[in-house]
Amino acid sequence: MTPPDPTRPADDARPLALKEWATIVHALLAGEQIIDLRKGGLHEDGRHFALPATRAYLYPTVEHQRAELLRPAYRHWIDLAPGSRVGDPITLHGWIDIVAHATLTEPTELEALADKVIWTRDYAGDRLAWKARDPLWVLVVRAHRLLDPVTVAWDDGYGGCTSWVTLEGLPADPALLPSEPALSDVAFEARWKGVRAALPHHFTTEHLTTEHLTTEQ
Repeated sequence: MTPPDPTRPADDARPLALKEWATIVHALLAGEQIIDLRKGGLHEDGRHFALPATRAYLYPTVEHQRAELLRPAYRHWIDLAPGSRVGDPITLHGWIDIVAHATLTEPTELEALADKVIWTRDYAGDRLAWKARDPLWVLVVRAHRLLDPVTVAWDDGYGGCTSWVTLEGLPADPALLPSEPALSDVAFEARWKGVRAALPHHFTTEHLTTEHLTTEQ
């Protein structure tokens, strides 16, 4: 019997999307970075980040992103990376598998990853410092580009400062749509090896339930 795929959503699951700056979505889908840095949004339960799934669509938003918060070489991506404004239809260009995660509390830990993201050091540090009692989550993601981007209509439930939204009208499993990995297996493993070397003994790779992954107060 074939073992179940832990990344595949359950049969009764609904399509889930991770909201992130359009420039970061662009970086992930271009293979420029393989990690995302997260803390809970203002509209999330307890304002804590949680990991309800390990596979999700990437929802590109322009809320809060500013060119000066990106490293100089990437600031022009503000004009290249399409994103959704509040009230507009959302075009999705890809999806991710979350293959590992870590939580950070110290600036020295974050500094080890400074060259692996397109944010400035100062802005990444601001993400760590915000809600200082909560750790900063590092998600290691394998990104996939949709061969044919899909567009969904705006819904008021998609708004606000939150990490995750449930979309309408799409397969719960984005892998059912024709797509290609942003990086080859060899290239992704090389990047992943570099992240592990920067922060040895920090990452959890086994599939965990949401209850185990929710940040405690």
